[in-house]
Amino acid sequence: MGISRRDFCKTLAGSAASLAVLAVIPGRALASWSEKAFMADKLDDAIAAKYGGLPIEDSSAIEIKAPEIAENGAFVPVTVSTTIPGVTSISIFVPVNFSPLVTSIDVLPRMKPDVSMRIRMAKTSNMVVIVKAGNKLYRTVREVKVTIGGCGG
Repeated sequence: MGISRRDFCKTLAGSAASLAVLAVIPGRALASWSEKAFMADKLDDAIAAKYGGLPIEDSSAIEIKAPEIAENGAFVPVTVSTTIPGVTSISIFVPVNFSPLVTSIDVLPRMKPDVSMRIRMAKTSNMVVIVKAGNKLYRTVREVKVTIGGCGG
């Protein structure tokens, strides 16, 4: 059987209330948006816009799971995890993309720093992952070969 009219109206009212709350606090919902970082067209500029001048050190405590060869650059599966304590953000950069910063995820203290997604890669490139913990940045790099371009190729 279907949903009752009463339940439908309750659901609709709840959705409207949720949207109203989000409209009142848009700054909180988009608090970590970094337009300059996402609009940068060079890797170094994107990193500087996102993280400022924090020093970066290479780390083997960050693991990138991605295919060695991606058959389609439009859908490259990626999983990033780390054992670094106190992680507050994970960012993925692809230097050859039109915009090198692909994604940046804030990690709350109660979250496990382990994320999975599909990203676009214009062509064969290194994938650079930067993890922020405290006032330090940690980096690891992995090459992914792309056979069909994902950004219009």
